[in-house]
Amino acid sequence: MLGADLEWFTTLAETENVSAAADRLHLAQPTLSRMLARLERRLGAPLFDRHGKRIRLNDYGRLYYEHARRARAELRAGEQAVADRVNPAKGVVRLSFLHSFGSRLAPELIAEFRRGAGRVDFGLFQGAAETITRQVLDGEADLALVSPRPSEPGIGWHTLLNQPLVLAVPADHRLAGQRRTRLSELADAEFITMHPGFGMRRIFDDLCAAAGIRPRIAFEASDLVTVRGLVAAGLGVALVPAEEPPPPDLTVVPLADAGASRDVGLIWSATATPSEAVRRFRDFAVDRAARRPAR
Repeated sequence: MLGADLEWFTTLAETENVSAAADRLHLAQPTLSRMLARLERRLGAPLFDRHGKRIRLNDYGRLYYEHARRARAELRAGEQAVADRVNPAKGVVRLSFLHSFGSRLAPELIAEFRRGAGRVDFGLFQGAAETITRQVLDGEADLALVSPRPSEPGIGWHTLLNQPLVLAVPADHRLAGQRRTRLSELADAEFITMHPGFGMRRIFDDLCAAAGIRPRIAFEASDLVTVRGLVAAGLGVALVPAEEPPPPDLTVVPLADAGASRDVGLIWSATATPSEAVRRFRDFAVDRAARRPAR
């Protein structure tokens, strides 16, 4: 019953909609409402503010939800640990990664690992660096591919590769023919960059601060494909990883700035005990990085 309570409450907290949560949980709405009323009576506090048919987590509810979400993740991890013990040849790895790693790095790692790993399944999630780091800390993801290295305590890290960064400019830009450039030469440029919370945005902000410029940001996006497309359309310039293949009407210029690169690594919770499948995939990724030169 503990697991069932956690499931329905966290679902209701995440949807903030009794009808949607009931549909997802395959429950009748009155049943779900009664379950919530019993929980609130037991806790001695309302967990949601009611606004007609809509509900919204209040301070009590947000506090309880944070604990319930972590408890749900722990129970799921426990279920998976038992399943791994029952059948070591099969397991699940919950892997989160940045959108920019979805076209090459994550698929390559998974494909190479599964060729010799038997029946290991993967649950995948893509998002911003801050989001997926929090997933690892909260036990909602086993491992994550991120850049740069997170600063939060309680995170294990291993560098997998290092990517140089380049300046992406439209084909007719004044810098398109240069062999190298520095960010200090772009004080008046209009930049296209990622939203705050993304790894590339943190790197961009740090490099601009080191170069002594306050960048004029024209557009913010949630993935590098959109960033490159906006640059190609002539709407600004951007910092992108060198390995990203530019569109035909996009030119990249190497950067001479110190530190114009990003470390890409694998992270995990330093306090969690990994399942057999997670440990095997982590060891595989670390060994693969040691066998291959950084790109």
